[in-house]
Amino acid sequence: MAAYINNQFVTNEESLLHVKDLSIQRGYAAFDFFRTINGVPLFIDDHLDRFYSSAAAMHLKLDKSREEIKSIVQELIKQTTIPEAGIRLMLTGGYSADGYQLAEPNLIITSNPAKTTTQEDFEKGFSIITHQHQRELPHIKSINYLMAVWLQPLLKEKQANDVLYYNKESITEFPRCNIFIVTDENKLATPAYNMLPGITRKNVLALANKILPIEERNIPVEELATAQEIFLTATTKKIIPIVKVNGKQVGDGKPGEYTTKLYQQFLELENTVKE
Repeated sequence: MAAYINNQFVTNEESLLHVKDLSIQRGYAAFDFFRTINGVPLFIDDHLDRFYSSAAAMHLKLDKSREEIKSIVQELIKQTTIPEAGIRLMLTGGYSADGYQLAEPNLIITSNPAKTTTQEDFEKGFSIITHQHQRELPHIKSINYLMAVWLQPLLKEKQANDVLYYNKESITEFPRCNIFIVTDENKLATPAYNMLPGITRKNVLALANKILPIEERNIPVEELATAQEIFLTATTKKIIPIVKVNGKQVGDGKPGEYTTKLYQQFLELENTVKE
């Protein structure tokens, strides 16, 4: 597979960082990730908006223009020739002299096969657990997944697909996904604070606006028990129904009416973008 690091195209095996990089020493780096279909990047402008925003918020200077990054991405797509690729952008804290101070950032862009959920995954749905935790600097897409990785043994023990974070005021997000609920009043609600606004989330909100009323607000964790439908959104997972929360079935344990309708419309949107 091809990769790009600091002004040169290399193989994945050659895209190496020195041990002094702050991404290795302190887990300090901004990143973003998007998919391609038939060589066309999906929602690339939205992802670049977020990548530049995350980099700036982390005090990392990105010296490439948007057009330069798009050109690099197109060259990687050309070199890898993967029908459906996952493009990962990462800007690190650089080779720090003392392992603490910021240095000149390193830019790495990789292209690898993307594994996405299927219709079968959608029909089966996910079982999730909840965990009280607030991610640091939630408006930034960083490589800090400490809690998410630490919780993996618990997920296996509970036979759950993912973990939903919540704080005293509201549920917030999954480690890599956003959450939506259809309330008992037939409204679509999603957290408004202390989470990373996803690109799939943005597109689902636009689609849902024509289907049912939308509320972006705090959602107490207790409200999950009264939700008619619950689903998550993410770049590789697209839309996945949540059929169990902490062992309790959601609705009839199957994808709900609104979730199914939004899923179908999102797939149609993807087809429009890739043409």
